[in-house]
Amino acid sequence: MRQAKTGDVVRVHYRGRLTDGTEFDSSEGREPLEFQVGGGQVIPGFERQVEGMEVGEISTITIPADEAYGTRDERQVQSVPRSSMPDNLDLQIGTRLTATTRDGKQIPLTVIQVDDEEVVVDANHPLAGQDLVFDIELVEILGSEPGLKFGQ
Repeated sequence: MRQAKTGDVVRVHYRGRLTDGTEFDSSEGREPLEFQVGGGQVIPGFERQVEGMEVGEISTITIPADEAYGTRDERQVQSVPRSSMPDNLDLQIGTRLTATTRDGKQIPLTVIQVDDEEVVVDANHPLAGQDLVFDIELVEILGSEPGLKFGQ
């Protein structure tokens, strides 16, 4: 059987969970995730696991934080005066916001603390600092050439 290699476009089903078993994402009920191996479209540890897999193969891997969404960076946590936020925002712990930098880059933020005086926001990815466990099934290798398809 052919193995997935760098440059191949592949389709996978997956289930992602934290090491305590809490599921954070799954392709169940959706189309398989499609990406190019080596294209940097998924986290590095996930991509490395798919490389070398055969169609129909199922694998479970634990990906350390530094090969997933990185370690937490406490410099990404900042306090902002509540008065600098629009009055119509319903700010609660867990609220997702987007900040725009001077050069137009958008930064996703999560509210982690809020009171009448200040709002504490976190620009770390919600899964930063977490080791992740994935069950991966390689469904299809589409190949690196248009129209080329390898399946069971």
